[in-house]
Amino acid sequence: MRLTGEERRDFLLTFDAAEFARQRLGFEPDEKQAELLTRSPRRCLLNCTRQWGKSTVTAARAVHEAYYQPGSLTLVISPSGRQSGEFLARAAEFVRALGMKVRGDGRNEISLQFPNGSRIVGLPGNEATVRGFSKVSLMLVDEAAQVSDTLYRTVRPMLAVGGGALWLMSTPFGKRGFFYEEWVGDGKWERVTVRATECPRIPAEFLEEERRGLTPFWFRQEYLCEFLDSEEAAIRREWIEAALNPKIEPLRFGWG
Repeated sequence: MRLTGEERRDFLLTFDAAEFARQRLGFEPDEKQAELLTRSPRRCLLNCTRQWGKSTVTAARAVHEAYYQPGSLTLVISPSGRQSGEFLARAAEFVRALGMKVRGDGRNEISLQFPNGSRIVGLPGNEATVRGFSKVSLMLVDEAAQVSDTLYRTVRPMLAVGGGALWLMSTPFGKRGFFYEEWVGDGKWERVTVRATECPRIPAEFLEEERRGLTPFWFRQEYLCEFLDSEEAAIRREWIEAALNPKIEPLRFGWG
């Protein structure tokens, strides 16, 4: 069966979420956002500055998944239900841009249902209420540095059957938690850093004002995406790690 010109163009958008965002959602991604959407890695760690637009770009990724993968399930995990609701509100704007009616799935309070059976479901940061999902096509963990380790361990098995993609997105929040451990670990992640100095929407004058108004710790963490020890920490993590020697056998005591 021969495809019409419109059908051919739509088919090509299946493989390019950045062009889909431009042509169908009315969202013009910047260079780094477009690069991320085009590659759409299966495992992604996105370490980005405040106000870069990570929720917008990942909402576009979620809508692309739902639109072109009938019956798929995208889960959005955030530290709170309010934050998940904000993410779904961005996704709902894109759904309207597609000329589709915005409606929930009838089962989850924070959700979007597509005519092809796909769903985007937002979950609160409570591991006691997130179980029961399976065959997840795409899992997005927003503000990952502030999501609990327990919740992260609870949701990861939901990817087992469907072989879905996993994206962790956040600004750093110290050298702790699963987001930091995954960042410095040797897992097969695509690691993406976007500092405020690389964001075309953040004026240099604003950054200079923030540099003067914040402590160096907060400026480096919030805008330069650096993983830092707490300002109150008496002993720095790297000092402890440097003192450890894996070649030394621990002392073992026998009793009786």
